[in-house]
Amino acid sequence: MKLQTRLQTTERIESNKIDNHTDQIKLAYGIEQLEPYKPTSSIDIISQKTEMKHYKLDWNEATILPSPKVMKAISEYLNGINHLNWYPEILSHSLRKKLEKYTTVPSDNIIVTNGSDDALELINKVFVNPGDQVIVPIPTYTHFYVYAGQRNAEILKIESPDVFKTNLDGILSAITDKTKLIYIVNPNNPTGVMYNETQVREILEFAPQAIVIIDEAYYEFAGISMAHLVKEYKNIVVTRTFSKSFGLAAQRVGYLMASSFIVENCLKVFNPKSVNRVGQIAAEAALDDIEHLDAYVRSVTESKRMLKRYFLSKGLDFKITPANYVMVHHPMMPELVKLLEEEGVYVRDRSGQLANYMRMSVGTIEQTEEVISIFEKVLELLKIQERENLN
Repeated sequence: MKLQTRLQTTERIESNKIDNHTDQIKLAYGIEQLEPYKPTSSIDIISQKTEMKHYKLDWNEATILPSPKVMKAISEYLNGINHLNWYPEILSHSLRKKLEKYTTVPSDNIIVTNGSDDALELINKVFVNPGDQVIVPIPTYTHFYVYAGQRNAEILKIESPDVFKTNLDGILSAITDKTKLIYIVNPNNPTGVMYNETQVREILEFAPQAIVIIDEAYYEFAGISMAHLVKEYKNIVVTRTFSKSFGLAAQRVGYLMASSFIVENCLKVFNPKSVNRVGQIAAEAALDDIEHLDAYVRSVTESKRMLKRYFLSKGLDFKITPANYVMVHHPMMPELVKLLEEEGVYVRDRSGQLANYMRMSVGTIEQTEEVISIFEKVLELLKIQERENLN
């Protein structure tokens, strides 16, 4: 009898091998229809071409290292009694107190997250049910679709007659009783479109049953925020990140600001130890050096003026955004991107969203002077290619 039982157990183990049982595993509802976020990065190319000088302008990251105070704080932590064997500070209390001073939003209305992506996913997890309607003006940050999609929401993409202008009427006309969430990147990625306070207030009041997310990933460059509205409205969430202007993309630190109602319910499912200790320390140190931040933002602002003058001189179609990137149109976009890459300048071809447009991060004045010089060379090469094609 025991032998027979062992044989039956062996048979079950054999039947459970990967080749035999994958069809028995069922995905969560809605997952099968999702498309994964597929970013393209230049990191692999850069690591292989160590002899070149590189300008990584494809992911809207800061083009300089974070504040020296950040580097010092991390070094002191790692070289001291660092307790890497302990979990990080729960709910990032110290960082939230500094964010209260920086944002003027009470710390109890702030949740520090593992990058602002974590905040976006958290809001969807807490408030969106299968079948709920999620409104998204497009084109926009496409990773958001994954967060709403995994909740099996109905994602309603609102396209503007002019993608470089706001579309308040389009958003308002799409709102129904099913609308549970509205997602607005402000300024928008990639177009740079910004909704003003009057427009945001109108959306909040027109859809009191919906959570309105204002994604302020580029706030420091634009200088305009809706954070103060969390003190007035129960249904607004403002998200931000340390990945852009503060230069801490590798540390993955972001935060959301919202009413007590939203924060209290998010904390029911939020992992209070999800932000690593080094990231917390880095973000705190970054907030201790606002002068470094301001100097970088001023440099980026001047660089955008330089690029505007240059693109005008070349007769190019372009958009200077309030964020740290510009959009450039060219009929030979794939060739332009390829030639720039060969010269060590990495940009993001956004033709999938906007035909023949690329998005390029903007760096310091010195970096921009060098990038313009490379642009000049590449545009001349494109002219030669065009002449050859005509012949």
